[in-house]
Amino acid sequence: MLQYARIGVTVKSGLDHKNEAVERVVAILRSLGATVLFDPLRINDVPCAKELPSYSADESDIDLLLVIGGDGTILRAVRELQNFTVPILSVNRGRIGFLAEITVDEAEDLLPRLLNGEGVLDERHLLHVTVERKDGTAGYDGFALNEVVIAQGMIARLMNLQTTVNGEPLTTYRSDGLIIATPTGSTAYSLAAGGPVVHPSLSATILTPLNPHSFTQKPVVIPGQSVVQAQVEIHSTKFDDREVFLTIDGQTSMPLKSGDRVSARMDGHSIHFLRRKEDTFYGTLREKLKWGENIDAD
Repeated sequence: MLQYARIGVTVKSGLDHKNEAVERVVAILRSLGATVLFDPLRINDVPCAKELPSYSADESDIDLLLVIGGDGTILRAVRELQNFTVPILSVNRGRIGFLAEITVDEAEDLLPRLLNGEGVLDERHLLHVTVERKDGTAGYDGFALNEVVIAQGMIARLMNLQTTVNGEPLTTYRSDGLIIATPTGSTAYSLAAGGPVVHPSLSATILTPLNPHSFTQKPVVIPGQSVVQAQVEIHSTKFDDREVFLTIDGQTSMPLKSGDRVSARMDGHSIHFLRRKEDTFYGTLREKLKWGENIDAD
């Protein structure tokens, strides 16, 4: 009997040859005796999926969510997930990212083994993010797997972000913005902005300022359970064109006004990825970041 018998399937909206990839994966799942249910939000976009039942909005009727797509599709799937106890397995066409696990060409060999319990679960901590407006009303309440970013809009001007940790003042960042990242997100935008690489098994939060005015304001790593709060301070000028946005995992955004407060912490929520083997992370760094390559080689 399959360890994961009820499989929910979702797919990247813009995937090339999407129907072909879904049809191939669904055929493998059915040959194993799995019950296949499809993403209700995207079932009408895939011809071969229209004959499949949809999984419920709370994912209570599936044992595993299979994501056909890369890291961006995984971030979208996590954002839409209501039931964090459902593990995720990604099947990607082409290259493997930091989160994506197997390719479509490997599916026929690896899916039977993974669904029969030969894989391992890789836990990743989520960042709980809220926005409180200046008038005290709630502006946002959700989760991020990689990071949230407070950044300026089209006009390039520095902003002030009064930042506290557990209510204690840390600093006022005078910068282009601030990245609040998880260890999973430490190899994404935060890394590009000069942040550290942090092992994904750790419960930690990384604060990486974007182009800070002060040379002493460097990235800092704090315990994950700490509450980070950043208050937006925008000074009025004769130009009424300054915009600030909050972006979650690089996919959704919302405008922020002066006096709005963004809070983030790890409050115990996490998700699990089904892997073919335990990932030491160091091998991923060597492969994806090209660590250890001889730069002098022809």
